[in-house]
Amino acid sequence: MHPGGGTPPPLASTLAQKLLARASGRAHVAVGEIVSCRVDLAMFHDSSGPRRLKPMLEELGARIWDPSRVVLVMDHYVPERDEDSRRIVRIAREWAAEQRLPHVYDSIGICHVVLPQQGHLRPGLFCVGGDSHSPTGGAFGAYMFGIGSTEMLGVVVTGELWVRVPQTIRMWWDGRLGPGLTAKDMMLALTGRFGMNGADYQAVEFCGPAVQALTMPERMTMSNMSAELGAQAGLIAPDETTRAWLRGVGVADEAIETAGWHTDEHAPATTHRFDAAALAPQVALPHSPANARDVGQAAGTPVHVAYVGACTGAKLEDLRAAAQVLRGRRVADGVQLMVAPASVRDQQDAEREGVMGVLREAGAQLLPTACGACSGYGGGIPEGANVIATTARNFKGRMGAATAQVYLASPYTVAASALRGRISDPREVMA
Repeated sequence: MHPGGGTPPPLASTLAQKLLARASGRAHVAVGEIVSCRVDLAMFHDSSGPRRLKPMLEELGARIWDPSRVVLVMDHYVPERDEDSRRIVRIAREWAAEQRLPHVYDSIGICHVVLPQQGHLRPGLFCVGGDSHSPTGGAFGAYMFGIGSTEMLGVVVTGELWVRVPQTIRMWWDGRLGPGLTAKDMMLALTGRFGMNGADYQAVEFCGPAVQALTMPERMTMSNMSAELGAQAGLIAPDETTRAWLRGVGVADEAIETAGWHTDEHAPATTHRFDAAALAPQVALPHSPANARDVGQAAGTPVHVAYVGACTGAKLEDLRAAAQVLRGRRVADGVQLMVAPASVRDQQDAEREGVMGVLREAGAQLLPTACGACSGYGGGIPEGANVIATTARNFKGRMGAATAQVYLASPYTVAASALRGRISDPREVMA
């Protein structure tokens, strides 16, 4: 009995603990405990999926545990540009047909954007992805993280995966972002502060008034880039913003449960506090997102290529941000502005709003809705170029050209830099 009589109070839990408790069929899980979790959804793409899983499954003589819980997205090697890419995509398409997978999305956008836009994510789910930026799902109150092909083999055969319950680091943001700043700036600032292993195998939870004020696409950017901190998961407690967005992509209202998916008071978590209102636009210098600093410290660096693309920088709101800077203007002479919308849906919405027209009139070259130059494929980044990009990573050679110097920034900063031909503070050029 509880000393005061009656039923003892429930143990205080973090959001991560609650999600893993649900997945493991437990009332409570403790930090450090190893639990076996039932997988609600497994996602992989043309690069990480069939070409690796198919031969292993055939060798084992095994079958997919539940095809309805598998999502395949073709986004890395499309459109096919050479024989190797044609082979990889052909394997994926043929295998999907053989397995009669009901959820296959071919050449309509980047997996981390397509997955939620197709209504596959919602609060309370336990999901895995064959890509390191799979923590994007945490923006919807789902526990989602990236795994390798061997772990994915176990998942698609058994539908289960063991997990060590992580510690939670809460990144609490007070205030609100000022004009010309985005969630990308928040994440670059955090990566610069904590480094790329600052949250190794931990669950990062983003919270506070500034986070609650963010739209779902902006929250997706935050959760996505928790991978740059080394985190296993990047979580945001679901709320009415979550519910409204999911309702808009066709998720039934009764399937969206937001109550209870939050961190309890006195739960075992470390909290760091930041002021969004005091944040300056950020730029990460080559060759790591951890080289982030205020834009003023990089201002004036010549820019040859400006890239608005990737799952962290080419969703509809990102395209709107770039257009806000470039409306009625042209990029500087000698600057190549490339725009690769994150999904067909985002591109179509941007076309209807006139956003794509603004970008084209400013001199943008439109690229396919795929991973493209972010993964070093199909971007045409020249050797030796200074590139400023909305991508999540700027490792040496990642965008294809080993001698390119890649700087990371928000779409506002990338557009302002393209306009001036040098890295610039977007607040200086915004009306």
